[in-house]
Amino acid sequence: MKVRSLAELKSLQKLIAQRAAADAAAREAERLRLQRIERERRLFELAVGPVKPLNDHRRVLHPPRQVAPEPRQRQLDENAVMREALSDEFDVETLLHTDEALSYRRPGLGPDVTRKLREGHWSIQKHIDLHGLRTDEAREALGRFIREAHQLGLRCVRVVHGKGLGSPGRTPVLKGRVQRWLVQKKEVLAFVQARLAEGGAGALVVLLRPVGR
Repeated sequence: MKVRSLAELKSLQKLIAQRAAADAAAREAERLRLQRIERERRLFELAVGPVKPLNDHRRVLHPPRQVAPEPRQRQLDENAVMREALSDEFDVETLLHTDEALSYRRPGLGPDVTRKLREGHWSIQKHIDLHGLRTDEAREALGRFIREAHQLGLRCVRVVHGKGLGSPGRTPVLKGRVQRWLVQKKEVLAFVQARLAEGGAGALVVLLRPVGR
């Protein structure tokens, strides 16, 4: 490197001195580190006595055991399908209470539950409309809706099944099936026909079991 002036020479000398000081500091830090390691080793020997390294020539290394992946998601999906395996042949008629409109409540619940449900004591928090769905699609959609609403901690939901005015013979297709499916759901405590403003004969208001019960 060509030095053109005294100022540059001084700057170069200063840089060299700084580098030398840094190198010296690094060497001193390494010396102290090795000294500390040696001191700790001697303290260990004083505490436990003389030690001798173990021979590892007989050491056997076993290859890690291959564990077959557990199809956890598939199991969850299959369990969900089983939970939604709601029967269309379930006899719901004997469980329905006949008053001014059909209603259902689980055994052990008093009539005040369905009365309050009909009067709007619980606010409807979510609803599902099954219009236009085939029977299998409606069954799956309803089962998933009830399960997810219960997991969210919702207490009151509305299920719109329609009045069947557009069905052949103007006979409701889903109404009876929805009642059968709801009775089979463990999350369901009761249901009543919706008030006129909420869908009337084309919908049900459903009371769900509290989470954890």
